[in-house]
Amino acid sequence: MNQIKSLKFLQVAVAAFFTALLSLAACSCSLKDNAKGFIPAPPDYTDKQMWFTQDGDSDGTGADVFYVVSTWEEDWTSDNGKICHYADVWNQAHRERMAREISRVASYMSSGNRFYSPYYRHITIDGWVTQNEKLIQKRARLAMGDVCTAFDLFQSQRDKSRPLIIAGFSQGGLATVELLKHITDETYAQLAAAYVLGYKVTAKDLAGCAHIQPAQKEDDVGVTVCYNTVKDVKYVIPVISDSCIAINPVNWCTDDTPALLNGTITVTLSPEHHVLVVSGYSGSEYKPYRDFINVGDIHSCEPWLYSECLKKNIIVRANAWRNEHMQK
Repeated sequence: MNQIKSLKFLQVAVAAFFTALLSLAACSCSLKDNAKGFIPAPPDYTDKQMWFTQDGDSDGTGADVFYVVSTWEEDWTSDNGKICHYADVWNQAHRERMAREISRVASYMSSGNRFYSPYYRHITIDGWVTQNEKLIQKRARLAMGDVCTAFDLFQSQRDKSRPLIIAGFSQGGLATVELLKHITDETYAQLAAAYVLGYKVTAKDLAGCAHIQPAQKEDDVGVTVCYNTVKDVKYVIPVISDSCIAINPVNWCTDDTPALLNGTITVTLSPEHHVLVVSGYSGSEYKPYRDFINVGDIHSCEPWLYSECLKKNIIVRANAWRNEHMQK
């Protein structure tokens, strides 16, 4: 586990200590015995094992990146025979699976930056496969609560003079949208950009949250970058990729100007459907899952196919934020 170098996480301040005790006690007394299913104990974000961190900012001029991992667990059964629809952050195997994605993302997002990613009780893939929006949103309340709790601790201890980056993939993209709704105007002023990778921003999200400002170019700040990749617009998945905003992360255009990626892949944004349509790329390394994802949507490619574009863009937007704030 990487050591936290920049943030000196609280070692159980009195208030936090009693809050955690009360939370755990309530969970033990009620949630674990919930007849509708098993609910794992909540994370204690003052515990370093609840975080994956990586410090790649050697000269202190980078950004603070808060990344939210996607979905890694299927429904599972607790020791007392109850079904669970959430990851268990206290289960080492669950954390290790989340860390597979987080470590790969950190390999490029931490370049020149300080990278922080919390483990959280994400809802299992089984809920998503139902494609039932009401069920997903109901279950996601607990997961999003964990993310907001982690972010609040992270935000309370970071250097506010540094630009803030929020990013997440798939269910982590949902968390990014929810964090934009959660943060204060003061925190929003510190935001260089939010990256919603492989998830949607709905018209309701956009209308109801002033902190969601669609990116229009490569270097605007305080904006939300959102995209989903398909082979054809007919493969848009309503619960994941039916977005009302999008930008092409290769050329940073919001129109249908095609962009060439890696010399062989053409990436074109559909302004009508707000998705990226790719040609010259099969995505065959991402196998279809229960006929839900990676059929023609190539959902699993989102953090990886454009990794070099995202790596460079985080630096561009962080520098643009610094330049803008130096002038104030």
